[in-house]
Amino acid sequence: MYSAKRKFGNIGENVAVMFLEKRGFKVLERNYLRKWGEIDIVAEKSDVLRFIEVKSVSGEINNREVTPETGYRPEENMHPGKIKRLHRAIQTYLLEKHLDKDWQLDLITVRIDEKNRKAKAEMLENII
Repeated sequence: MYSAKRKFGNIGENVAVMFLEKRGFKVLERNYLRKWGEIDIVAEKSDVLRFIEVKSVSGEINNREVTPETGYRPEENMHPGKIKRLHRAIQTYLLEKHLDKDWQLDLITVRIDEKNRKAKAEMLENII
């Protein structure tokens, strides 16, 4: 049984996957989890691995503008501790898969308007 927060996060990740696939990304893996960190989405485009963190927030979408209910932007949740855990998970992933290729860390923010059943995704590339 998933918590309401996890269900909401899953919706955001599903939106992010559709966003990526429409833009020509190949999604390789979702929710790569280790004790020291989790990678929401691993994707590839133009022979570059993309490790993608998804941050979702609920709010109303009006004329493409989003008013978050929380008062903060989802990307503000990418603090140094989170980036450090992501980096450790990325290094583990690369070692486990025996990969030696270019990679970058991206962030997809998903704003979900549950009332009107709409979502808006934006991607911030190569954030570190």
